Amino acid sequence: MVKGYVILGLLSAAFALVGTCVCSSASSRFDDLFQPSWALDHFTYQGDVLNMKLDNYSGAGFSSKSKYLFGKVTVQIKLVEGDSAGTVTAYYMSSDGPYHNEFDFEFLGNTTGEPYLVQTNVYVNGVGNREQRLNLWFDPTKDFHSYSILWNHRQVVFLVDETPVRVHTNLEHKGIPYPKDQPMGVYSSIWNADDWATQGGRVKTDWSKGPFIASYTGFQIDGCKCPDSVASRCAAASGDPKQFWWDQPTMSELNVHQSHQLLWVRANHMVYDYCSDTARFPATPVECQHHQH
Repeated sequence: MVKGYVILGLLSAAFALVGTCVCSSASSRFDDLFQPSWALDHFTYQGDVLNMKLDNYSGAGFSSKSKYLFGKVTVQIKLVEGDSAGTVTAYYMSSDGPYHNEFDFEFLGNTTGEPYLVQTNVYVNGVGNREQRLNLWFDPTKDFHSYSILWNHRQVVFLVDETPVRVHTNLEHKGIPYPKDQPMGVYSSIWNADDWATQGGRVKTDWSKGPFIASYTGFQIDGCKCPDSVASRCAAASGDPKQFWWDQPTMSELNVHQSHQLLWVRANHMVYDYCSDTARFPATPVECQHHQH
């Protein structure tokens, strides 16, 4: 019962902080939700599809026009075809400042015929080093696939085509910080990272194979939008904590089918988990001792 009171107290504190977010659902064209951040000449548009390129002059990136606190964001991406070694296409949510929170998808390019690696990472209060890597069960360069981040008071879920590939659970009752009070923007970029991205940096970017193009469509944001002017005070929507679908009791953890999907992904496609890396972490990170997945 004490545990229950602690969780309720933490949630109540989060809800009491705000009342300044506007919750809305938006599935729209790129220009309605996002804007280029840099290298505007590296963007091209084909109907509802945005193409963003990397060449030996520059990469490119875009960001959401608003920040959000809780909800779900989804983008459909077709990754760089062919020899993409050395390139990284990143899609992530992040708050601002040195003690920021961040949820990352990073797609690590590879030589032709070798699988893409997907790296996920979670930063809480400016601390990351929580990498997991997996290969995908399909070729992500041949068609568009959806990549989503679901974020509520209980968990952060990374999904690929609605299949969960990672869960970061709220363990505040164990004294472990959880990202819950910093609104986040949504971002994507393509850039050269051949010092580390492919086989630990052993394979470099072959610029003769460029330009390298990642394509985007299906932009969806269903969450609480927090204006920049009040972002520092925006922690949750006011009222009943269960009034939004992402905070319904059924969303507090994976259902049985999703749990089986995650176990399948981990058993068949995960190639690295920081929780198992005793060379980097001789003492098991404290959250790894409590996470069920």
